[in-house]
Amino acid sequence: MNAPRAPGVTTSAAVRATGLVKRYGELAAVDGLDLEIAPGEFFGLLGPNGSGKTTTLHMLATLIRPSAGAANVAGFDIAASPVQVRASIGLVFQESALDRTLTVAQNLRFAGLLHDLAPRVIEARSRELLELFDLSERRDQPVGALSGGMRRALDIVRGVLHQPRCLLLDEPTIGLDLPNRRRIWRFIERLRARTGMTVLLTTHYLEEAEALCGRIAMLKQGRVVALDTTRNLLTRYAGVRVRIRVLPASLPEALTPLEVGSEGDSHILQLPDYGALERMLTLLREAGIAVQDLEVMQADLEEVFVQMMHKF
Repeated sequence: MNAPRAPGVTTSAAVRATGLVKRYGELAAVDGLDLEIAPGEFFGLLGPNGSGKTTTLHMLATLIRPSAGAANVAGFDIAASPVQVRASIGLVFQESALDRTLTVAQNLRFAGLLHDLAPRVIEARSRELLELFDLSERRDQPVGALSGGMRRALDIVRGVLHQPRCLLLDEPTIGLDLPNRRRIWRFIERLRARTGMTVLLTTHYLEEAEALCGRIAMLKQGRVVALDTTRNLLTRYAGVRVRIRVLPASLPEALTPLEVGSEGDSHILQLPDYGALERMLTLLREAGIAVQDLEVMQADLEEVFVQMMHKF
């Protein structure tokens, strides 16, 4: 199933992939991927382990070559212009790119020189970015002496030091506590608002994707199985979850397959849509069962994700 082109995405996409494939022998890790991401967009790529998320990012970053298909990042073809692509992107992957034996400042200086930044520019940007993460006092300490949260923040500082047009983030907050995760996302959102940087994120924290991403693509076995705005995904696929208390306390047999849990004397039901809610209330009335309390609960992206993974 190919990803549909979303309304409002222009032809001057920050990231465009067409029929992108990566095979390892008989295994297609990515299988005919189509994506179009607008400049300045915060885009999420979700899927279970082995769905092709990291492989996709590695191809877009020119770290591995596609088996078939084509892609452009920041206006450059990943096969024909890999040097220009690398100059235009920032990378923060699951494994840290920092040298633990070097100091914080030395790591940033080295990263800046790789991107051909002038020493004075490296110094000015390093000072500003380290301040934002409360790392200024750590600049002369070896990276190995930092906490996990500090190292992850420094990975992101390193990834944006050259002010990339596109930032590729592969599980950037995995293993971090909530305060550190929030600090990182506040920083990236401020940077994106200020510079118009495009962000492509993979994460297993679905609540992060729901809060941050304007659009989301869900992958399964290397293929896109859903692609839309976060709001539309929730509206279209999450269905309606309700908490209901009835008298008598038991539900009619026709409703028991929809029950997904309980809280005290309340039943939790997962309904496919609001039409099903109306049908449920009609069924209860006809069965002579009184509704004592009814609450429509907030759907979340996890429900959509589970449905998509089971459906395809």
